[in-house]
Amino acid sequence: MRHLVRLAFALGAAAALSACGLQPMYAGGGNGAVSRGLAGIEVSAIEGKAGWLMRNALNERLQAHGKDGASRYRLDVRLDDKIEGLGLLSDDTIGRERRTLRARYQLVDIASGAILFDATAGADAGIDVVSSEYATVQAENKALENLSLEVADRIVTQLALELRKGSK
Repeated sequence: MRHLVRLAFALGAAAALSACGLQPMYAGGGNGAVSRGLAGIEVSAIEGKAGWLMRNALNERLQAHGKDGASRYRLDVRLDDKIEGLGLLSDDTIGRERRTLRARYQLVDIASGAILFDATAGADAGIDVVSSEYATVQAENKALENLSLEVADRIVTQLALELRKGSK
């Protein structure tokens, strides 16, 4: 009896999911519109160390979809990287920092120069300030690396959603 209940539940759930209109993001695999669109994006140079990390992270994610000949789109990114002290200790030293990385990005059609998409993405991380200055600097650098990866993921996901909208 229990097996029949499970089977009925599974069939009901499958029917409900098929009717909800969900579609795979990368329908069509490497030949799908989203995958081809992401492969056709060229990332312009971004200033500074944070820019270098961000551009590498974006290129890595976009090139995972292959390279579709000449680039159709250009991705322009401007970064705002800040570190601010949060917690004050009893001796008036900072005990905790917050590193924030924000990106404003625009997807530009190379042929027409039209801005197709303009958005922002960001993330932040907490950093413990310890007695070793070297350890604190290393923690700040590692936070920047991790934030670059996280923000790049958010940017590529949002671009994929926009390209998917355009392909319908």
